[in-house]
Amino acid sequence: MATALEELPTLFHKYGVAKNVLGKLILWNGDITRIKVDAIVNAANSRLAGGGGVDGAIHRAAGHATLQEECRKYSGCKVGKAVITSGCGINHIKNIIHTVGPQVYGKLSEKHRDDLISCYRSSLELAVENKLSSIAFCCISTGVYGYPHNAAAEAVTDFLTNWLENDQNKDQISHVVLVTFMPVDQQCYEKYFDEFAAKFKTA
Repeated sequence: MATALEELPTLFHKYGVAKNVLGKLILWNGDITRIKVDAIVNAANSRLAGGGGVDGAIHRAAGHATLQEECRKYSGCKVGKAVITSGCGINHIKNIIHTVGPQVYGKLSEKHRDDLISCYRSSLELAVENKLSSIAFCCISTGVYGYPHNAAAEAVTDFLTNWLENDQNKDQISHVVLVTFMPVDQQCYEKYFDEFAAKFKTA
């Protein structure tokens, strides 16, 4: 049974500030294939070939052969970019957005951060373009791609809160769900949303 958005409290319920931003954000620990939203975002590889982790889980839930057939209409996907397919066998969503995150070997760079943010921006732009109002993101690049959990949560929190604060975007997306799997990701997001909310409480 899929989890509906109505069952999940937004971050506004927790903090009571910045409703224009936190009223659209949900932090949820669970299986991204089991949430009822317009679109889920897959952490894909550049060949869009399916793989391990969340990528493999989404391909299994959607039907690997069917999703692969749709992915083949694209000639892969570049880092920081995104492409869209139908939800295939996941009947409670409309679309799957596939984005390719940066791989971090050695020292984290500004280019890594820019590429990670580009994944989220490109996915949101595709959602808006396709009139999808709710979107769920997995933690892109923090698994085998090696992006440090804390740095990823900081970058994503900063980008999303700024994106949602922008008047141009305020009516485009109703809900953004950040889906965590590992406890460390949940803890890192909570840390940075605590800091974001604190700015309003001390203002």
